[in-house]
Amino acid sequence: MQKNTGLKRIFLAFGYSIKGIKSAFKHEAAFRQEVLLAIILIPTAFTLEVSQIERILLISPVILVIIFEIINSAIEAVVDRVGSEFHELAGRAKDMGSAAVLIGLALTAYIWIEILFF
Repeated sequence: MQKNTGLKRIFLAFGYSIKGIKSAFKHEAAFRQEVLLAIILIPTAFTLEVSQIERILLISPVILVIIFEIINSAIEAVVDRVGSEFHELAGRAKDMGSAAVLIGLALTAYIWIEILFF
């Protein structure tokens, strides 16, 4: 089997990435909610009178939450594909993915509160 290289590989990888984003949006309610949060918070960050560094600090964790949610959704999809019966390791993997999203949301809240109110 011949592997794709160069620009063709990059083009195909981009297409797979877009397909993944569309899939997350279609199948994951939490992803849609976090995208909505990003649609609100990112433009808000540009309207605030803060320094460029503070603006970067406001936007970065919002994007990280979206990244964490995509990874969490991927973990859940793989675990669900492997089997429907409960297994401690499967549950642990799902819980850890969820924990990553929660920590990202907490970080987002902390940074926004710290910059806006202190």
